Amino acid sequence: MAVIFITGIDTGIGKTYATGLLARYVHRMGKSVITQKIIQTGCSRSSDDIAVHRIIMGIPPVPDDEAGTTCPYLFTLPASPHLAAKLQDTLIDPDVISRATDDLAKKYEYVLVEGVGGICVPLNDDTTLLDYLHQRRYPLVIVSSSRLGSINHSLMTLELAKSRNLEVAGIVYNRHPEEIKEISEDTKKTLMRFLAGFGYPPVVMDMPAFDPYAAPDIDFSELFVTLRPPNGRD
Repeated sequence: MAVIFITGIDTGIGKTYATGLLARYVHRMGKSVITQKIIQTGCSRSSDDIAVHRIIMGIPPVPDDEAGTTCPYLFTLPASPHLAAKLQDTLIDPDVISRATDDLAKKYEYVLVEGVGGICVPLNDDTTLLDYLHQRRYPLVIVSSSRLGSINHSLMTLELAKSRNLEVAGIVYNRHPEEIKEISEDTKKTLMRFLAGFGYPPVVMDMPAFDPYAAPDIDFSELFVTLRPPNGRD
């Protein structure tokens, strides 16, 4: 199996759509794949993000969704995970998330895990997402965009990943909302240049604006070729 973690440079950057598209690509390649959302805030009964993943993948909800394995923590307040949990008298235990991911990894060739917020969001009073990733050593796909400020946030994310010796496979470049052409193209070239400078593959894959019910088939082979194969499988 292969577990791939999709993180972003900020909240609302397009992680959910990117995760769904990546899973759609793997599914259409004939591989067994599942997505997971480690923590969902702002929902009451089920994960909205998991629902979007399934729509983009073109499949119905699966038993692991109904069992809660694909979203171990669900909170009603749309806030940082540590606060949303605290207000529901809950403490987020990273081991609970890890066990859920490991359970999925026993069933599927690929597990695509969507993070929450940016890479340094607190999971509880003692642990950030970066701490969790450092412990689990998952390869990362980073979602960035062409919007103003994304270069700064992207380079900080790469710097933090490098400081923890994390593997970065590349960047999914969210083109929505589209900036003027000169900004978009320069940002993309800058991201490629700094990926290489950090010792990562200079892979930046475009993600256009799209309707989840009419998701495009994007060829992510350039991104996946940089990732470790699942237990030596093709």
